[in-house]
Amino acid sequence: MELGLKDKVAIVTGASKGIGLYSALQLVKEGAKVAIAARSEETLNEAKAFILDQTGVEVLTLSADVSKEDDCKRLVEDTVKHYGKLNILINNAGSSAASPFEEVATDYWQSDLDLKLFGAIHVSKHALPYLKEQNGGSIVNVTAVLAKTPPASSLPTSVSRAAGLALTKAMSKDLGKYNIRVNAVCIGLIRSRQIEERWQNSMPDNTWEEYSKEVGKTIPLGRIGETEEAANVITFLASDAASYVTGTSVNIDGGSGGAL
Repeated sequence: MELGLKDKVAIVTGASKGIGLYSALQLVKEGAKVAIAARSEETLNEAKAFILDQTGVEVLTLSADVSKEDDCKRLVEDTVKHYGKLNILINNAGSSAASPFEEVATDYWQSDLDLKLFGAIHVSKHALPYLKEQNGGSIVNVTAVLAKTPPASSLPTSVSRAAGLALTKAMSKDLGKYNIRVNAVCIGLIRSRQIEERWQNSMPDNTWEEYSKEVGKTIPLGRIGETEEAANVITFLASDAASYVTGTSVNIDGGSGGAL
């Protein structure tokens, strides 16, 4: 299948590791020109070296804190200045923040919303004029399955992520007239550094495959998802192959979620 990504320009936030990094890698493999953003210059440089090693292609690295609107504006402007245009935005920046309701401090609510919700809002806002210049584009918001069916002690993340789903649907309605598609992916249990640390701490004598199957016993597909599997879905939604897909969310959870 031809994804139509050659020479498209993409920004991926939270791209120094995990799903963001592998999404950037997959976009580069498909011929896109990619700017990766994160707060740490050190981890950004590591990500840049990794992508270069895998593809022979250099990406643009931009240190930015998307919880700050000025950084969001600069991120978009520097990308367009470097590549000349913008076609794709992957709003992936976020962190794990899950506690019981009564334990969440007031300022933690705000910081989580600033990062996960307002980060996506502000980068999208400043990307919009450039997407319109290209007569269309794609925005993919990375959220979580718990946004749809929040379990106990999942705050404030579940609230921020649920707001991200509402943002996705509303934006898709407003921006469709510009041929700008807006979709979301809802992430379940996907391989990450944090999960690998749990593996090493709890089952150091087991292989990753053994650990994945053990933890994945309650998942219909019977295992933890691989980072590349999430990146593949994100890349598809960003591409021309998904040209009639907008305002929807896709669960990447091995079937474990309780909602469509």
